[in-house]
Amino acid sequence: MGPLLEETLVASPLGQKINERRRELGMSLERLAAETESSKSYLWELENRDKPNPSADKVSKIAAVLGVTAQYLMDEEIGSPDQAVKDEAFFRKYRQLKDADKAKLEMLLDVFSKES
Repeated sequence: MGPLLEETLVASPLGQKINERRRELGMSLERLAAETESSKSYLWELENRDKPNPSADKVSKIAAVLGVTAQYLMDEEIGSPDQAVKDEAFFRKYRQLKDADKAKLEMLLDVFSKES
């Protein structure tokens, strides 16, 4: 019998970023799968394979759940998201809120700014 061949997993920059951000947030693979309407195995493949090929829609959903931008995830450069990336992701979520929810959030911001 020949030697056992082990498959070497080499994560892409996309996979590394998804994995690192997910862990930074303390989010399980199961939770990310549920929140992005993906299977756990699909996300595992994205995180661990060399050449994932997700749709733009899927990358957008993952980015939104992870609080970053799709552009950040797709950028080949490895690194942590800076505050500008996090801010942009936050403002995208904000723009999608209903007016009543925006008003509530603005009231919370007023409370925080008065405490400073």
